[in-house]
Amino acid sequence: MRTSLLLVAIATIVHVIVMPTTAIPGGWFKIKNIADPHIQELGKWAVLEYTQLGGNDGLRFVKVVSGDEQIVKGVNYRLVIDALRLDGSHGTYKAVLFEKDSSNPKTWKFISFTPAN
Repeated sequence: MRTSLLLVAIATIVHVIVMPTTAIPGGWFKIKNIADPHIQELGKWAVLEYTQLGGNDGLRFVKVVSGDEQIVKGVNYRLVIDALRLDGSHGTYKAVLFEKDSSNPKTWKFISFTPAN
């Protein structure tokens, strides 16, 4: 009996340790492959949306340098973006986006865009 309880306890501990963190719905997770072309495309789109919505800083997208994602009924993204300013200096910006369907940019939603520093 003691051996059975011990085995159940060990199995439970192993399950908790081995269970991938991505199985937790709604949690934020680091984007593993920040160089993924889709992630870079989202970053570029965020800079374009920002400028079209009146952010007349003349920003030009350089690259997404880091980010987090949250799986919901779609995906929320928090991206850190390197962009080039009009004066030629680099700036870091935080963009928050929602993506309902990754293959259809019309379902992407711009939430916010702010300086990171």
